[in-house]
Amino acid sequence: MMQRPVCRKSGLPAAVAALALSTVLLASCTKGGPAAPPKRPPAAVTVGTVTQKTVPVQLTAIGNVEAVSTIQVKSQIGGVLQKAHFTEGQDVAKGALLFTIDPRPYEAQVKQAEANLARDSAQMDNARKDANRYEELVQKGYVAREQYEQYLTNATALAATVAADQALLDNARLQLKYCSIYSPISGRTGSLLANEGNLIKANADTAMVVINQIQPIYVTFSVPEHSLSEIKKYAAAGRLKVQAYFSKEDDAPEEGLFSFVDNAVDLSTGTIKLKGTFSNARKKLWPGQFVTAVLTLTELPGALLVPTAAIQTGQEGQYVFVVRNDNTVDSRPVSAGMTVGNETVIGKGLNPGETVVTDGQLQLVPGATVEIKNANAMAGFKPAPTAAGASR
Repeated sequence: MMQRPVCRKSGLPAAVAALALSTVLLASCTKGGPAAPPKRPPAAVTVGTVTQKTVPVQLTAIGNVEAVSTIQVKSQIGGVLQKAHFTEGQDVAKGALLFTIDPRPYEAQVKQAEANLARDSAQMDNARKDANRYEELVQKGYVAREQYEQYLTNATALAATVAADQALLDNARLQLKYCSIYSPISGRTGSLLANEGNLIKANADTAMVVINQIQPIYVTFSVPEHSLSEIKKYAAAGRLKVQAYFSKEDDAPEEGLFSFVDNAVDLSTGTIKLKGTFSNARKKLWPGQFVTAVLTLTELPGALLVPTAAIQTGQEGQYVFVVRNDNTVDSRPVSAGMTVGNETVIGKGLNPGETVVTDGQLQLVPGATVEIKNANAMAGFKPAPTAAGASR
């Protein structure tokens, strides 16, 4: 008996399906090309402008205000303080009466010295008359020369006594004059350290009052020794200006003139001590006060400045991002110099009027598109149209 042939299931339909799917995918890829990556949105940044102007070359240091003169007023005699003729913190002129010591004991000494001088002067005059009379007698041979010489010696001794009495009288009058104590300078008084009625000792260790001269006044500050050569060079060419600032926000500093450079460098700190003299007309500077001293050496005309925040430091040195007309940025290497306030002097790499990024640099690469956040605040800056293909 003949067997019927068995028909087995074939895998042909699955292979045909896979081939059809791959054909469809290949056709779709060939037709549209690879999918484009999404465009990067513009980076939001703030910008500043490269400016050109005259810049002062300055040295800045912390300074201390010092009085031109500080006087500790003491009594040269002892006695009871009768009166203080000023109040604490008062401005006094040179020669103004400050204190009066009870003068009565010294007035008595003056009278006693005057009496002694009058007595001895009378005796001296009588002795001189006797000496003159005996001189005539000895010339005529009426008396011995020894008697004449005795009267002459007595007159000479009394003359010396009178000279001593005069010296004592002068000293007594001087002591009486010391009862009135006058200010040796014009300045401001401090705390009153001796009150009326107290017994004052001559040349005591403690002053009765301290007077500081505050007009004019000094501001002392120190700068690194390597600046000494420039200071001497510019000081030789003319008077240098010194300004004293009380805070960073101070827009009306006190102004004075550079007046002193120390004769030696401080070996422990490597600095040199300088002084500026201020008229202190407004009495804003006070002894012991700390200020920021700024010494102006010269000026740089036509210097290029950028906001300090625009300067970045990379592996190849300092650079800034410059905004081009199409609102893309370019990385530009620069040579930065000294800092003046919030700006830095640029030696090379930029041109006046260019726009630089001051904030948002971390999200930038050369050629990136930016959106300026402070465009309205930029004087004279007008954003360029968006480049073709860039999305906003």
